[in-house]
Amino acid sequence: MKRPAKKVATDRSFVVALSRGLDVLRAFHPNDGLLGNQELAARTKLPKPTVSRLTYTLTKLGYLTPVPRFEKYQLAPSAMALGYAALANLGVRHLSEAFREEVMRETGGAVAVGARDRLSMIYFGQSRNGLTLGVQLDVGSRIPIATTAMGRAYIWALPPDDRAALLRELREHYGSRWPKIRDGIERSGEMVARHGFAISAGEWQDDVHAVGVALKLNDGTGPYAFNCGAPAFRFAEDRLINDIGPRMVAMVRNIETALGGIVAPAKKEESKRGRGGRTRVVEGIR
Repeated sequence: MKRPAKKVATDRSFVVALSRGLDVLRAFHPNDGLLGNQELAARTKLPKPTVSRLTYTLTKLGYLTPVPRFEKYQLAPSAMALGYAALANLGVRHLSEAFREEVMRETGGAVAVGARDRLSMIYFGQSRNGLTLGVQLDVGSRIPIATTAMGRAYIWALPPDDRAALLRELREHYGSRWPKIRDGIERSGEMVARHGFAISAGEWQDDVHAVGVALKLNDGTGPYAFNCGAPAFRFAEDRLINDIGPRMVAMVRNIETALGGIVAPAKKEESKRGRGGRTRVVEGIR
């Protein structure tokens, strides 16, 4: 798990101990079951003695439940209550459900809405049926920002400065793999500019194709992003572009209207083009 990019050592208001405790809680993923201190240390990149003190404290506070037989922990109801409280406050999740269900029925794809969690997108709403075999994600699941349709749509919905900061984090995270991933992000930016949606055709998982569309609100929250995905044999690339993509754009615009969150179109950014006319993501993020 990557540490926040912010230089916390010089931020007098930043409470490092709290940050580390929250890192331990977020290390638990859906369907993980039990995790021990060694596994938590590996996921958080924190020293094992530090993790031991944190799990002890979180247990005393009621956020972790110890399972002495296995010397491991699981999330306690108090921790889950935080997540459910957050979900209850996300109006977009509830209001979008009927729209998601309609597109799911029309296309046979799984339709989800998510928000950023560091270098991932986390699902907080999901609509799927028995036809979407191979796309078995659920609420709480995380997917990478850089290689998924939902994540790429989110990237291109960000203000330029925020996008540049995120891309720097992604470049650091992916290292030698960054040039190939960056090219996919650039292609998605061109598609968002032309069509209003991004696609990922086997770039995250070989057998999954998906479309992503961002949702922008004017209340200071978000942006959020939606996707519609299915096994590759059901969503060929031409269908993504000519059918699924336009449906998803229409769905998200209807949700924006229902939420009263229509935003004025942003001024078109001047694209910086390199050799061959390709759009540059951000000058210097190469």
